[in-house]
Amino acid sequence: AFTNARDEDAPDELWWVEHDPVFTQGQAGKEEHLLMPGDIPVVKVDRGGQVTYHGPGQIVGYPMINLKRLGVGVRDFVTVIETSIIESLAVVGIVAYARADAPGVYVAKPEGGHLKLGSLGIRVRRGCSYHGLSLNVKMDLSPFLRINPCGYEGLEMTQVADLVDADTLSDFSRLQALIQASLITHLGFDDISSVSKPTDILQEKTA
Repeated sequence: AFTNARDEDAPDELWWVEHDPVFTQGQAGKEEHLLMPGDIPVVKVDRGGQVTYHGPGQIVGYPMINLKRLGVGVRDFVTVIETSIIESLAVVGIVAYARADAPGVYVAKPEGGHLKLGSLGIRVRRGCSYHGLSLNVKMDLSPFLRINPCGYEGLEMTQVADLVDADTLSDFSRLQALIQASLITHLGFDDISSVSKPTDILQEKTA
């Protein structure tokens, strides 16, 4: 609704939320990747990608960006999001990386292979992005066992809390602020304001 209602002059927005437990299935999502959702609702959405899980203890960000106005391509935008998460994790001592074959943010398993802790799925319409990113911080990871995360059978998930000590993770909002600052820098924004309830703005613009 926000993307449909905005005009060429509308400022870009970055929404931060924390969802109740929910599986979201992308527009090309295959039912076979929903193994046993059980009592967790499944919501079909129009982003790219397959199925993922959102829940308490996970940072979820929705960059509502006019990419056309910024002159940023979709692939470059995905790289910006991945880079912003990776840079923010480095500040708390986590060495993470992106993969060319599978969007998202990963850490290496000691025995070889990858563990995923950051996911992304976007949609671009009218030159503007919506949907976005998620980072597992301190949450119940067991719902990921009910799906093939992002459509990859056997993909193992991890979270920040399992990779750093408790003192490092004492402030949940720190990582969110780091990611936001990195996104703002990489996208070149210099006129920033904050509101506590972005839905209020949405309601005003679509009323």
